Amino acid sequence: MKCLIVDDSPLAIEIIETYLSKIDDIEIIAKCTNPIEALNILTNQPVDLVFLDIQMPNLTGLELVKTLDKLPLFVFTTAYPQYALDGFELNATDYLVKPIPFNRFLKAISKAKELYKLKQKKHIQASVPARNYIFVKSEYDNVKIAVNTIKYIEGLGGYIRIYTTDSAKPVMTLMNFSEILEKLDNPNFIRVHRSFIVNIEHIDTLQKTKIIIDDKVIPVGETYKKEVLKQLGL
Repeated sequence: MKCLIVDDSPLAIEIIETYLSKIDDIEIIAKCTNPIEALNILTNQPVDLVFLDIQMPNLTGLELVKTLDKLPLFVFTTAYPQYALDGFELNATDYLVKPIPFNRFLKAISKAKELYKLKQKKHIQASVPARNYIFVKSEYDNVKIAVNTIKYIEGLGGYIRIYTTDSAKPVMTLMNFSEILEKLDNPNFIRVHRSFIVNIEHIDTLQKTKIIIDDKVIPVGETYKKEVLKQLGL
């Protein structure tokens, strides 16, 4: 993780730098006593984690965070505990009150590393194009289904039927709705009833309590209605 330390006290910077030297996978890319200099760094180069004092001349740590469009992870380090609520309202990773014990510092680092891993995972997932097909087990075969051909899915006990444009006969598989939605991983598929998932690309008509796809009338459950309208932009 690329780290920036911002504090108008050189001694405070030195303490944090000493702590970070004991921790793997942290690279200090810069140290600033001037928040304006820090703002320039944050604007022009990648930073994963910032240790940020609050009370500084010209620009407080809270004000600095509010000026940023793209926020790195940041941990406030301050002698003033009364700012803790303000810090967490800005989604601070942690809030450390000076003098900072090393064991408390380690907890903040651990939390930052976990959040960093989560952000990296989401970034990787977002950069991987979604598959345009899925395989489902049907009797003794693994059947390949093009995702865009799926019109709707009907639940029947522990089974589901997948209706497609490719066949008048649905594909039946032993699977629940949570499993099929995870496999599809596609925002076009929404659950509209405890027994139905639909592909919004294939909806012909939406009425008050039902959806029509081809000649199939699919009920919209009361508990799903609000989310269905939201997904459809209505």
